[in-house]
Amino acid sequence: MKKESGFTLIELVIVIVILGILAAVAIPQFIDLRSDAQTAAVSGVGGALASASAINYAARNANTAKGVSVATCADVTAALQGGLPSGYGVTGPTIGNGSAVVCSVTASFGTATFTGLGIT
Repeated sequence: MKKESGFTLIELVIVIVILGILAAVAIPQFIDLRSDAQTAAVSGVGGALASASAINYAARNANTAKGVSVATCADVTAALQGGLPSGYGVTGPTIGNGSAVVCSVTASFGTATFTGLGIT
């Protein structure tokens, strides 16, 4: 008799079941990426506000006709080209002339901090 080689149906079914179990264990690890993405979005807006604040501060220091007047953390949003994305808010203390304070940017899904520079 000729000996045939190959996999039996039982062996193939067992491999498919094992792959299914591995997939069921791995999928929850990837589903929670939404919260990480939302946290990164809030941090990105905070970074953009910090950068806009620093550029605005430098522009106002060089020429008072340039940039916008900043007295509070909320005023920093006026320096952000395109404005603040919808659903975001900025809170924080009054910013003195040339001082740096910690401001907060918030959304329904998180909060991040940034340094605001002020010049009036």
